[in-house]
Amino acid sequence: MRLRRGMGISRQAKYWVMLPVLLAGTASISATVKQGEALEAGRRAYENGDYAKAVLELQAAAAKEPQNGDIQLLLTKSYLELQERDAAITSAEKAVAIDPQSSVFHEWLGRAYGEKADHASLFTAPGLARKTHREFEIAVQLDEKNFAARQALIEFDCAAPGLVGGGEEKAKPEIAKLESMDAAEWHYALGNCRRQKKDFADADVEFQLALESHPKSAELIFDIGDYAVRRGQAERLMEVADLGTTVTAADPRGMFYRAVGFVLKNERQEEAERLLREYLQKAPKRTGYPRYAVAHEWLGRLHENKGEKESAVKEYQVALQLEPKNKSARESLKRVEKK
Repeated sequence: MRLRRGMGISRQAKYWVMLPVLLAGTASISATVKQGEALEAGRRAYENGDYAKAVLELQAAAAKEPQNGDIQLLLTKSYLELQERDAAITSAEKAVAIDPQSSVFHEWLGRAYGEKADHASLFTAPGLARKTHREFEIAVQLDEKNFAARQALIEFDCAAPGLVGGGEEKAKPEIAKLESMDAAEWHYALGNCRRQKKDFADADVEFQLALESHPKSAELIFDIGDYAVRRGQAERLMEVADLGTTVTAADPRGMFYRAVGFVLKNERQEEAERLLREYLQKAPKRTGYPRYAVAHEWLGRLHENKGEKESAVKEYQVALQLEPKNKSARESLKRVEKK
């Protein structure tokens, strides 16, 4: 901090006058640094996929800064990764209470309600779903360019019945607003709505147009990548990998989608294996990222294509160890063992 000189005070007198202020400032800076350190430690733990540690660090930071909504937001995200949905809702509600005008806080409160609704009973799920819809609506009202919130609202309307506030007719005006705002987001919304209705032919067309419209969102690009994996679309996966790397070069998901494209095309097998292994080393265990079990499953398919039965069996077994209910990996293992 740069201090301005006083007027009419000798250097020695000025020192004694200013000493209490300087000491108080030093203590304040020290406390701020410690608070910042706790938040940064929580953020690092979150980025590294250590969500339990992130929660501990962020709880300590929140105790020192109870009015910091960003801490509560990161706590919400960490709790969701730990599948502690009630705790996630509590943190998201605190964030909204701290700053009711934050579109992002309302968006994540909606996501927390939605996660709980997905795992709730038939009696409590409808109420939670309506809360989810309401929070997405508020998020969009507060910031019309919060595309993540608008896409969540559109997906809800396209997938959910009118009983809980959804309905495709409600989605149409929201989608239409995107046309003049962002072409990639508009085509993605159209495609995602068709995907919810299992109209895959139209979804294919819209997702391709989204990729050709210079998307800025890595999440949009990689979600189309996930769709392409499920549809076995090798060429689209290459496009997803290229675009994703352009938007966010450090994101390991580009490696995964490129590798799967190679496996589907049955070419460049050594590079495909290298990319999948590197993905497993670098990718966090996080929602929106291909799961480790799925990466091992594709490694199994790669070795199966090469006629390497033992290696394929090993990879499918690892996938099942990570996810015992993975039906696809189980069927693949049975198929290989019969050969």
